[in-house]
Amino acid sequence: MHRFFVSKEQIIDDHIFIEGKDFSHIKNVLRLREGERIELSCQGINYISEIVDISNKTIRAKILSQEEGKSEPKIEITLFQGLPKGSKMDLVIQKCVELGVKDFYAVETARSVAKIKDGKKESSKLERWQAIAEEAAKQSKRDYIPQIKGILKFNEMVDILSDKKNIIVPYESEENLSIKDGLKAVEGNDINLIIGPEGGFEEEEIEALKAIGSVVVSLGPRILRTETAGLVASTIILYQLGELGVI
Repeated sequence: MHRFFVSKEQIIDDHIFIEGKDFSHIKNVLRLREGERIELSCQGINYISEIVDISNKTIRAKILSQEEGKSEPKIEITLFQGLPKGSKMDLVIQKCVELGVKDFYAVETARSVAKIKDGKKESSKLERWQAIAEEAAKQSKRDYIPQIKGILKFNEMVDILSDKKNIIVPYESEENLSIKDGLKAVEGNDINLIIGPEGGFEEEEIEALKAIGSVVVSLGPRILRTETAGLVASTIILYQLGELGVI
């Protein structure tokens, strides 16, 4: 059954009204018709609904049943991804949304090859990344659309994290502490995962992260690409903390 996300304002009594791009996708791409069922998600509640009317601009669906969503992990990972070049960020967002990462920031670091200096260009990238996150959330049947919260300079990220806990930083030069052992110090459900760009972090950046209490860990003896590291680290975190591969 296809899933779409709706706002509270779209729900009126026992009906849900769908317009815009979701209307177009349902009508013109999926070619669904009256009598077919869809799943509509709003603020963690999933509504099994039946399409009862398709007009030129609006689909009206009747709510048949509802239940609280169960697909969101209790461990909430915010991924601070070192800004990669090309379309690699698209892949990072898509796969990490499927996995269960909650929210994202892109971060310009000293060794980031990609730089975004134009506000218009930044806004365009954020819009595209958010659209990718929404599509991945629909496909993987998330109960929440992960948010792409912005593009930060490295120092801006440090300021945001300065009063946070559970900051995990995979680093290729770390040889003593595995991510498995580093996770033993985690308290609570919120985890901030920091991934470097193609060239990795500079030593001064690692020291700045350590100064705010970050736990610097190893992902193993092999060097992972930046677009791989976040997915691998997120997988390990969710598995080790009982949110992946456990029924």
